[in-house]
Amino acid sequence: MSHRKLGLLLALPPTHGSAETAYRLSEAALRHHDEVYLYLIDEGVKNIHDARYARLAERGVKLFACAYGCQQHHVPTEGIHDKISLCGLVVLSGLIDACDRFLSFT
Repeated sequence: MSHRKLGLLLALPPTHGSAETAYRLSEAALRHHDEVYLYLIDEGVKNIHDARYARLAERGVKLFACAYGCQQHHVPTEGIHDKISLCGLVVLSGLIDACDRFLSFT
């Protein structure tokens, strides 16, 4: 049986309620054995040091962060979880195309 693919785009900082919503949606999708792809962009890159998101990556969420966004928002990339990939917008484009459902929190 093939699993559904859920894509999430988070462009908001950890203090915004949508950061919690994206986290909880990711958890729920994992419980349903869906594949989850989460891309952090703009202020969303500030979530890369949030332990909740590191746990998601450990549990199988494919987590990506915009390298340019990290630079622009002065988010250090040293010490991020080794399952979080720094990348560019080409990856985001591929995720949007590959996922069955894609939600954006901007």
